[in-house]
Amino acid sequence: MIIIAGASGDLGGRIAKEAIDLGMTVKALVRQETSKAQILKLKSLGCLVHTVDYSDPKSLESACRGGSVVISALSGLRNTIVGTQSQLLKAAVEAQVPRFIPSDFALDFTKIPSEWNRNLSFRSEFLEIADQAKIEVTSILNGGFMDMLTGVAPFILFKARRVLCWGDPNQLMDWTTIDDTAKFTAHAAKDKETPRFLKISGDQVSAKMLVDTMTELTGTKFKLLRPGNLQAFHALIKAIRFISRENQELYPPWQGMQYMHNMYSGKAKLTDLDNDRYAMEWTKTRSLLKEFLKV
Repeated sequence: MIIIAGASGDLGGRIAKEAIDLGMTVKALVRQETSKAQILKLKSLGCLVHTVDYSDPKSLESACRGGSVVISALSGLRNTIVGTQSQLLKAAVEAQVPRFIPSDFALDFTKIPSEWNRNLSFRSEFLEIADQAKIEVTSILNGGFMDMLTGVAPFILFKARRVLCWGDPNQLMDWTTIDDTAKFTAHAAKDKETPRFLKISGDQVSAKMLVDTMTELTGTKFKLLRPGNLQAFHALIKAIRFISRENQELYPPWQGMQYMHNMYSGKAKLTDLDNDRYAMEWTKTRSLLKEFLKV
């Protein structure tokens, strides 16, 4: 049985579905305030739903007992990624669960300074805690979620027919869909011998390649939009963060810009990929954009 914390969220729910499709029993941990609609959705997938209080160690330990792996798909700021997730980790250890998959699912944050990305710095902090725990820990790194290319993040400016580019237009960036990340995570949960890190990239594309893809798919000429170099981008991020009052939001504008800087710089680029570890077909950028544009 696998235990999933954060199963009522987008990624967590998809992991639960994929795990059930692989024939695994899934226990979804939910908070008291989780809506009835979310609970019914999890039950309709086939999950065993267990309400927990993350501030109650005994309750959390009891919820984890009998699990073969605990997967954290929790999302939030430091109080969640370091605080709540540490409580979950401790409960997994006390319940003698052999494996733990933390809520990392990101760029290779081990390669960049903590001040370069606030949200990833929380994952770096938790990494140090997890590595001291008496449990096997496997982090899954997937680059950026490819789904963001449909306009969630301004990499592609559809109406302006431009692709934003800070720095080198040929710098490859890692992209993996949420669905593919969930499917890989489910396979990893079933795998009893996983390394400390598993790295996946559904597609590796540059800003220049995105220009070519969008031009081909739309039949309209797309061009690069190059506002400046990476040093200018870094200075802009610092300035916006300094004057911003949105420091307690999960994704204020400057936080999204930090992720973009990390990707454009290539510093958090994934290497030694594990794409072939399980039998999976990976969604490519062109396919995702083609479906989004309905062409």
